[in-house]
Amino acid sequence: MSISEIAPQSAIVVPDERRLEFLPTLFGRSLLTVAENAVYSFMKRLSPLDYCGGFWDFYEHNGKPLFMAPRSKSRFRITGGLTGYQGDVSAEAAGIIATLFSFSHLSFQYQSKHLSEGYGRLYAYSADHPEASEIFQAID
Repeated sequence: MSISEIAPQSAIVVPDERRLEFLPTLFGRSLLTVAENAVYSFMKRLSPLDYCGGFWDFYEHNGKPLFMAPRSKSRFRITGGLTGYQGDVSAEAAGIIATLFSFSHLSFQYQSKHLSEGYGRLYAYSADHPEASEIFQAID
């Protein structure tokens, strides 16, 4: 049994030379701008006390795009009215939450395999995340 079979692998930050293709691959070219703006908007609504914009990292797992996460702070307080969850999460978990909200919200407006496959892939990845409990409480 190898180590990768025992412990789940973490997502990795997409290198700069592949950033341009990340969002079109994650959301599809037709929803690129709408989806990217949705993630930023959900982050502002989820963490109005801590999120004020900034640079975002893009994460992938096993060569597939997963989520975006803000780089501006290491922790974010989730206090917005979107969810009953109130808590402090890592920037990575905050990005996962905002990306999951975006996938879900946009799937009610647009028919897209990128949205449904992206949501399913990120949801499955989140189950093994160290902050899985917080992520699932926030999106419930």
